[in-house]
Amino acid sequence: MKLDAVGINNFTCPVSIREKTGARQQTIATISLKARMPRRLRGSCVSVFTDILTMYSRDIHARVFPELLANLRRQLQAEQAGMEMRFPYFLTRKAPVTGTASLMEYQCSFRGSTAPSRQLLLKVEVPVTTLCPCSKEISAAGAHNQRAEVCLLVEPKNNRFIWLEELIELVESCGSCRLFALLKRPDEKFVTETAYNNPMFVEDVVRMAAQKALAHPDIGWFSIGVESFESIHKHSAYAYVDSRDIQSLSP
Repeated sequence: MKLDAVGINNFTCPVSIREKTGARQQTIATISLKARMPRRLRGSCVSVFTDILTMYSRDIHARVFPELLANLRRQLQAEQAGMEMRFPYFLTRKAPVTGTASLMEYQCSFRGSTAPSRQLLLKVEVPVTTLCPCSKEISAAGAHNQRAEVCLLVEPKNNRFIWLEELIELVESCGSCRLFALLKRPDEKFVTETAYNNPMFVEDVVRMAAQKALAHPDIGWFSIGVESFESIHKHSAYAYVDSRDIQSLSP
């Protein structure tokens, strides 16, 4: 019987990720690495998968994926090979008034395959604040706000390189206000008033992020999902868009 895939799943190891500043960030990645074996080969050697990951772990970035997967495919005589790497990525953020610095965590992932129809995919999960426009409109004072999670998945155009920082910045600019890990009193006042003056539904966040992704010169296909963890409901609000459905909006 021919199997669709063999490999390793949820392999955890330290990796080094290139930052836009030129530095390297040490983090812990959870990796799934799989290969489609030809019928004549009855199994695969797990050590090949771990050896490959060890070889590249000191400098894993988007441009390494084609070489890594080609190497795996060649060593295993596989028909295809694919990999997904999930990891927390940290950026220093300064509070808007006091300038207090703190680290913000973002969940990111790279996904790639040797299949001709599948290019490299990058994903960032970014928290933002949303404030309800309807609540602001009908209330004599205040409006309910909440934390939302934006998931941006992109396929670079023509295998171009895109920094994670670019994608995170794109998303953060689309909420009612950015989030910060550490705020002093003056900062809290600023972010609260900023959100109040910039009310956004989840639909508004998706539309704005989609417009910016369409305008980005290095982004080809993308999808955006926004989940708002409602403060006055037990359920969440959600909105989603796939760029294949909005190509008519492209400049």
